Amino acid sequence: MRRLKQLLMDNDHKPYPAYKILKGRYVFQGYELSIDHVQGDPFAAPSSLSIHLTDKQHGIPSEYFVEKNRRIMLQDYLLRHFHGELKKYSNKAGGSGKSGILSVSSCGQEVLERSALTIDPLNGNLILRFNAGFPAAGRTTLAMELRKMLFEYVPACVSKTLRYTALNKEELMKWIELSDDQKAIRRQLDAKGLVAFVANGSVLPRKSGVDDRPMKDAVTFISTVEDEITLELPGDRTITGLGVKKGVTLIVGGGYHGKSTLLKALERGVYDHIPGDGREYVITEDSAMKLRSEDGRSIKKLDISAFIRNLPNGRDTVCFSTEDASGSTSQAANTVEAMQAGSKTLLIDEDTSATNFMVRDSLMHRVIHPGEEPIIPFISRMRSLYENCGISTVLVAGSSGAFFEVSDTILQMKEYNPINITNTAREAALKYSKIFENSEKINIPEDLRIPYPNKEVTESRKVKVKGSGTDSISLNHESVEIRFVEQVVDNEQTNLLGALLRKLEEKYFNGNKPLAECINELYAGLASRGFETASGQGQIPGNYAMIRIQELWAMVNRYRGLKV
Repeated sequence: MRRLKQLLMDNDHKPYPAYKILKGRYVFQGYELSIDHVQGDPFAAPSSLSIHLTDKQHGIPSEYFVEKNRRIMLQDYLLRHFHGELKKYSNKAGGSGKSGILSVSSCGQEVLERSALTIDPLNGNLILRFNAGFPAAGRTTLAMELRKMLFEYVPACVSKTLRYTALNKEELMKWIELSDDQKAIRRQLDAKGLVAFVANGSVLPRKSGVDDRPMKDAVTFISTVEDEITLELPGDRTITGLGVKKGVTLIVGGGYHGKSTLLKALERGVYDHIPGDGREYVITEDSAMKLRSEDGRSIKKLDISAFIRNLPNGRDTVCFSTEDASGSTSQAANTVEAMQAGSKTLLIDEDTSATNFMVRDSLMHRVIHPGEEPIIPFISRMRSLYENCGISTVLVAGSSGAFFEVSDTILQMKEYNPINITNTAREAALKYSKIFENSEKINIPEDLRIPYPNKEVTESRKVKVKGSGTDSISLNHESVEIRFVEQVVDNEQTNLLGALLRKLEEKYFNGNKPLAECINELYAGLASRGFETASGQGQIPGNYAMIRIQELWAMVNRYRGLKV
């Protein structure tokens, strides 16, 4: 502390680059402050700093962070509170440009593992990474203003949010117990023959399209009697709700009755949620993938012949490539890619699907001979996907009853709650002739692609990676559109995907390893070594959030710079 104070005094009202001398690590009362990167200009991105506490310094009991689920929830809890406290002090120090900014990752409704705050499960060491805009008048240092930030504002935040003695013990325990509940439910899904669970009393509607918090006074969710299931929770407790079974589940109903809202909740159910979200007990099996059509996307040497074949121009659909996919070819590719990524559940909304890919009615089937139609509709593949590949489908449909005959469970959403109409719908379907039969078994296509390095990236003096919200990633001048990969829910996941793409190009794409081996090997490193895998030997940025292997596959498959 004394050394840092002296450096600040010595470099007050000096040219802005004088701040560079501050880089280093300093012992404060009860923690260490590390200045990891100093911005070169007051108008540049703020400086990167980190706070380091040992297990004795923060005092949080080890039972809160030894198990992974508890650790991630604890990290989320601490980060949210530090963010709330730090926000009070941001911009209190004056100056030009980004002077006085104090910022740290802002968490949403999902509980994500983030690089902004990590706790080592072996020794309990805590690291919190944040940003600070070093103050300046023009391009002259205001070191005394920075002294306030580092010696008054930051210590106050540390003492109020990162020490166990200052925390609300009862509230923290509720968060930890919720994490245990969510883990217990996930563990029971497979054994109970379920792909998802929606607890009675859940609040599924959101406040608005741009506000993911729960809608006030919304109708709470109540399961159908036929599909209600009770699961065990820790402490001899139980929870009851809708069990979405393996197989083919169809969700139907009138407009504005909650079909897509339920599917959206299931889509986000691959992540845990915070207390008070309303979807705390909406749990979907970890590999579930939301699919949709995606006009204009890139497809590289993919086998989509299970869904599209015999194209009129003789194009090969066993090794299909395009830089401008249609609605049907894009959805076929998305489906095959989800299968290859290991997804065991497909989540599909008719509203965002290519109609000709999903179904073809009986009249069209009679008029257009099957031999003249390259598309084998998804409806004819749903049964085989489950029976031969073990892949379930949850489908929202509002305009075609053709799906009745191939569904195991049919739920009608009425005034935001489900009614099981399986028997009624099947009886009605018997009065109509079958639209399309296809007894051909479907298998997960083998991915034989071998990626080569993209020299425009690998031979560049410096590879620049940039994320744009949850919409896109750019690797130098190559943009990857991920806006329709709908389970990327946070911009910090985008940042991590970009870093992983750079790692793939620099280390894994060498013309020797199959693409699947490259991705699996990289993801295994991410699972074992954490965010260090993405950053390599460099400093771990404080703006990464963990992703699933499904999103990593989705990003690579949309990378137009992929050389295979």
